[in-house]
Amino acid sequence: MARDQAFWANTFAVRTPFDPRTIVPQIKEVVHSIDPQQPVDHFQTVEEIRHASMASPRLTAVLLGLFALLALVIAATGISGVIAYSVSQRTHEIGIRMALGAQRRQVLGMVLRQGMVIVVAGLAVGLVLALFASRFMTELLFDTSHRDAVTFAGVMVVLLVAAGAAAFFPARRAAGISPTIALRSE
Repeated sequence: MARDQAFWANTFAVRTPFDPRTIVPQIKEVVHSIDPQQPVDHFQTVEEIRHASMASPRLTAVLLGLFALLALVIAATGISGVIAYSVSQRTHEIGIRMALGAQRRQVLGMVLRQGMVIVVAGLAVGLVLALFASRFMTELLFDTSHRDAVTFAGVMVVLLVAAGAAAFFPARRAAGISPTIALRSE
């Protein structure tokens, strides 16, 4: 007999309209009235069994979520760094634009647009790769297709918001460049 079969050979399921823990003494009494030598222990509710069976998938999901959050923070930091570097390299150009009459919001919009073009291109490539790679993760999904459009759209929105926030700070710094200081520094 296999190990699981041996375990379930002496297992009983009892359905009750009451709290299952309140009838444990009665169950022990009934079993001992039939066989006084029979051990009666290890009582579990169906909810406890279900919770224990989900422990491994739950841990996997939590770890994947934490790694995804870490990847999002690293990506946002990288985007912010690249845009900040671009702004620092273009300080003179931005100073000239502002000296010629460009408004702060125009400079802010220009830097944000240029940063988000790169992000949208990255999202397009990432979407193609994710659609391909998601086929290999189907066993980790529960009641969800590996090509779930809502999930992909939600992830893209989160990435766009994170990238927009990461690009905003260097863009705001660029919009605050003083034309006189930028032109003198060259």
